[in-house]
Amino acid sequence: MQQRIIFHVDVNSAFLSWEAVYRLEVLGETLDLRTIPSAVGGDSTKRHGIILAKSTSAKKFKVQTGEPIHQALQKCPELLLVPPNRPLYEKCSKSLHSLLHEYTPNIEPFSIDEAFMDMTGACFSYSSPLELANLIRTRVYRELGFTVNIGISTNKLLAKMASDFEKPDKIHTLFPEEVQEKLWSLPLEELYSVGRSSSKTLRDLGLNTIGDIANTNLSVLKAHLGNKHGERVYHYAHGRDASPVVSTPAPSKGIGNSTTLSQDVSDYEEACQILLSLSETVAARLRTENLKSSCIMVELTDCFFNHQSHQTTLLSPIHTTNLIYKTACQLLKEFWNGTPIRLLGIRATKLGEEDYTQLNLFDLVKNEKLEKLDKALDDIRNRFGKDSVKRAAFLEPDKID
Repeated sequence: MQQRIIFHVDVNSAFLSWEAVYRLEVLGETLDLRTIPSAVGGDSTKRHGIILAKSTSAKKFKVQTGEPIHQALQKCPELLLVPPNRPLYEKCSKSLHSLLHEYTPNIEPFSIDEAFMDMTGACFSYSSPLELANLIRTRVYRELGFTVNIGISTNKLLAKMASDFEKPDKIHTLFPEEVQEKLWSLPLEELYSVGRSSSKTLRDLGLNTIGDIANTNLSVLKAHLGNKHGERVYHYAHGRDASPVVSTPAPSKGIGNSTTLSQDVSDYEEACQILLSLSETVAARLRTENLKSSCIMVELTDCFFNHQSHQTTLLSPIHTTNLIYKTACQLLKEFWNGTPIRLLGIRATKLGEEDYTQLNLFDLVKNEKLEKLDKALDDIRNRFGKDSVKRAAFLEPDKID
């Protein structure tokens, strides 16, 4: 059986790199943000302003992604801050994926600045996977202006961990036979799925490295981390991962929307705010196509890159923002364990044009009012733009009823 070859492509300091390229090549600026202490971050006057990306020079001052802006400025007073530009980042991400698709159709976007590539059948024309990876890396810099790290292995886990080795603009391999040499000496916190809580538990057991985890009895890990998580950590420490590169979602007729968050979310109310925004988009698309949904699904990816989803089949088909939102919030409450969320999405399936709705008289009147409200909002946005009207709930979360 042919050995799988998986690439993990990761843009170096993505938001900052994309800002730098745009300012140099489009705006005609002469200062390259990547050469000075700089960072992309939210408004420093706002309570939740954080660092989203930083330059190599900023790293020398121990500026960290995700820390509050005021803390970063204390470490590096001369830090140059630029505001985030999501439309630009999405455009740069699409340009990267377009280039990668020239080499294989089997690409799984992992976030706005990361992607897995199944290169199993694509390396025959090259002397080695390293040669092909170097070609891709060079083309990205020459044609798009920014740098990437590429990790190479036989599975997604090891490819991703390899891409996190020395940066920037590097290619690294981490094949199964290299696990003991390259992986086991690393601190256990660098193993995917080992978060702050798991790290403390493992260190309390006297473990310090990934190799220590690999050489610990599986039953001990299960006893202290739980059966599922303990087994996952054990296999990851040995470099085992059988998950495929999923280039397209599983076939399912439906309408959905998801977002990769600029910072992990651990507060339920904040997560519900995101679900409200997603519900508006999904509901509007349903109404545009004259469809209703009898099944709502919420999906998330947590900060350890674990994927989860939960769905419910409804007694009556719906397409109003309010009902989709309330259903989504209830689903999230039922299955989310509180682990910080990296990606959040809603999907409406079991679609139909059926007009029949099984409601009691009170619900029928209320639902008709909600449908009229949504239609009015749709009309305003179609005429004056999607941002012409916003729900008060986006300012005060408890105002949606």
